[in-house]
Amino acid sequence: MNLKESVIVVTGGSAGIGLATAKMLAQKGATVIITARNLDRLEAIAKHNGLVAIPCDVTQKAEVEHLYMTIRDAYGRLDAVINNAGYGYFAPLAEIEVDQFNAVFATNVTGAMMMAQGALPLFKKQGYGNIINISSTAGLRGFARGSAYSATKFALKSMTECWREELRKDNIRVMLINPSEVQTDFAVTAGFDPRPYNPTKLQSEDIAHAIVAALEMEDRGFITELTVFATNPKD
Repeated sequence: MNLKESVIVVTGGSAGIGLATAKMLAQKGATVIITARNLDRLEAIAKHNGLVAIPCDVTQKAEVEHLYMTIRDAYGRLDAVINNAGYGYFAPLAEIEVDQFNAVFATNVTGAMMMAQGALPLFKKQGYGNIINISSTAGLRGFARGSAYSATKFALKSMTECWREELRKDNIRVMLINPSEVQTDFAVTAGFDPRPYNPTKLQSEDIAHAIVAALEMEDRGFITELTVFATNPKD
């Protein structure tokens, strides 16, 4: 895929992996639309980095529909959707709150589904498109206290495989990226104590590089799934 002059939307694009990816894509010449729920923060970040801000809560169907209507009216096309919006909720089975369990599924799974679904009319009209789902190594192996988060990432992997089987005939590439631990605000947002920067562990830019590389592969082929580990992490 030639990224220059392409149009790409990145959900959860105001921080962490999403923002690093958006900036790297923009440096390649893409028009990058970032979405998030906090409008003020989103617009400030977009303005500072040469990005396009469109607020969208991916759990709300009406907002997803408005996002795609805006993209269609402004650009008339779309080359890729990067489903990055997501967060973690961690608790042992005995203490899981049903409302929080359902909420993390609404963002990490249903939100990704609605974003992919919303892109299909444009992709099929063009006869071309790309969907990249940002999962996790938690979607490859479960762990204690990880029932909610890990289950969402297993579900995202399964949906990716289903969409791939459905959409290859339409020249739509569906790809999965599995980061291991990345130094972002994810852990703090999930309720863990902040940790000092560790140069041996992954940074957002490492995952952004993997995403950009997957998109840049010649369109006749694609990387179905890519897992990224730190080489030799030390605590």
